Amino acid sequence: VPFTYVLFLTLLLLFLALFPGAFNCCTKLSDEIPKGILRRVERFEIQKADGLCRLEAVILYIEGRKFCVSPRIRKVKKWMKKNKHKIPRKKTRGKKQRRTKIIKKKQ
Repeated sequence: VPFTYVLFLTLLLLFLALFPGAFNCCTKLSDEIPKGILRRVERFEIQKADGLCRLEAVILYIEGRKFCVSPRIRKVKKWMKKNKHKIPRKKTRGKKQRRTKIIKKKQ
């Protein structure tokens, strides 16, 4: 019995490592959202209906909480256009090194 338990845990950890977003998908969407909530949004993400996530959604983050809304809501479309800067930027993989020109002083 312990071997099957260890095997199960290993497979679960492997799955989580390969598919980190598997449990972060929106499964239900709201078709309505009050303007007051849109004013408090700190950032948002766009969930595409591909891969593991089956629904197209806009994920709004407000005070550490996540709200899933339909991307077809006119109010949300308009708000997203206005607030493009709230989309999280993807981090670059490495730092670009600046080339510095070394100038030798004449002696």
